Amino acid sequence: MAERQVSLPRRYAAWSLDAAMVALPLLAALRGALRPRWQALGPALEALIDAVLRALLQAAPGLPSPAALAADPAVAAFVSALGAALVPTMVVFACAMGAWGAGFEAWRGATPGKRALGLRVADARGGPLAGWRHPLRQVAGLASWLTLNLGHLLAALPPRRQALHDRIAGARVEGESGALPGWARAWLWLQAALACAALAWLAMRLQAAVDASLLRLLGPP
Repeated sequence: MAERQVSLPRRYAAWSLDAAMVALPLLAALRGALRPRWQALGPALEALIDAVLRALLQAAPGLPSPAALAADPAVAAFVSALGAALVPTMVVFACAMGAWGAGFEAWRGATPGKRALGLRVADARGGPLAGWRHPLRQVAGLASWLTLNLGHLLAALPPRRQALHDRIAGARVEGESGALPGWARAWLWLQAALACAALAWLAMRLQAAVDASLLRLLGPP
């Protein structure tokens, strides 16, 4: 039944739909709790840029020692602030996505995102997946993420087209395998556009922070 095993783009489109449905309500509910953590990143980043530029200016025309930079308290402060912002956010999101996936797939064989793309989770023979394997598949998903997504990319390899977490749980994703519908292609293009816009915004903010740091260190021209 390999012909019913679907492509990686279709699986990603389904996952990203589910991720949006989980993330948006979570962000709205936790905005007040997470905002101070993310706001603390601004001053920490400014201090980090100051430390890096100060080291560069002092070492000119050479380069500062990586060990000296790593020992700067600003580096540790930024790493701490980044972890305080990212870790709780990612843990809450991962737990919510795991519960969402295990619950819907055990109940209806597919999450809303998968159903929208005509997909379902089955066992190796194409039958219903045993109930206990659904949470196992979600927990095993951590392995696919921790391998820098190489575990997810296994789903692109024929003939099995199983991601690492599918293989661990003895599962597979099957269903429609044709071209993506127009709305799904538009959804993927929207994500690409938003990612480009976010990178452009981040680059501008970083450049502004570097300019401000140079003014602080060197004074007005």
